[in-house]
Amino acid sequence: MIELKQYDIAAQKFYDTQQINSLPILSWDSYGLHFDRLTKFSRDIVVLNQLAKEHGWQSSLSLNEALLEKDNVIVVTDAKLKIVHASHNIIHMNGYEVTDIIGESPKMFQGKDTCKDTSVYISNAIKRKCGFEATILNYRKDGSPYKCWIKGEPLFNKKGKVVHFIAYEKEVA
Repeated sequence: MIELKQYDIAAQKFYDTQQINSLPILSWDSYGLHFDRLTKFSRDIVVLNQLAKEHGWQSSLSLNEALLEKDNVIVVTDAKLKIVHASHNIIHMNGYEVTDIIGESPKMFQGKDTCKDTSVYISNAIKRKCGFEATILNYRKDGSPYKCWIKGEPLFNKKGKVVHFIAYEKEVA
């Protein structure tokens, strides 16, 4: 019996040093991080699929892979380069809420030390209606810089007209 008491004391000392959030068993609630993540991303996937359907995107995008497996941020602009949707995880990358950026240009993330050559490269690809991939210095809402990998591509409708641009983004070192 003494061994069990010593075990309990040692276990309590260990758990006191950990950052573990326990849930009371009586609540019968269950919480799964993966389930929570799936739920949040499912909202983004629903909105993106609605946009695709409404505008007749002629592209087979792998949204599940981009969001769930690669943990990318997705930003969609209209043909005039105004943001119409961003995935909920954009706040983790740059501090902006989705509602802060709807209707804005992605250039809002650029600043004084953003490479002009990279900006021109991206701009030219967009004008030519081509895909692009680049790493650019962007700025968070608080003004701090971060390197952002971006893979963008135009989205065409059934008539071959560009209706949106989609960018997969991720902070890189």
